[in-house]
Amino acid sequence: MLMKEANSHLTKTELAGIGNGEVAYIRKIRSEDVPRCFPEAPDIDPNVDLWALFGADGTPILLTDNRSSTFFKAAEDELKTVSLH
Repeated sequence: MLMKEANSHLTKTELAGIGNGEVAYIRKIRSEDVPRCFPEAPDIDPNVDLWALFGADGTPILLTDNRSSTFFKAAEDELKTVSLH
């Protein structure tokens, strides 16, 4: 199998913008990370499992304790979702 090397000339900003407005990612988030990602969020019990939806560029979209809600919000915003582990 032949593999071709691709020479990309994208800037970091251009790379970050790929998928913006089209792709979002879902990940579990720790309560201590909430203030950094969602500064307006109230204090949250550290024992609660939290899920967050972020735009392709890392922009926070939704914080919830219900993973399914992240998929519903993404569908509502017509975003394709990927999960990060």
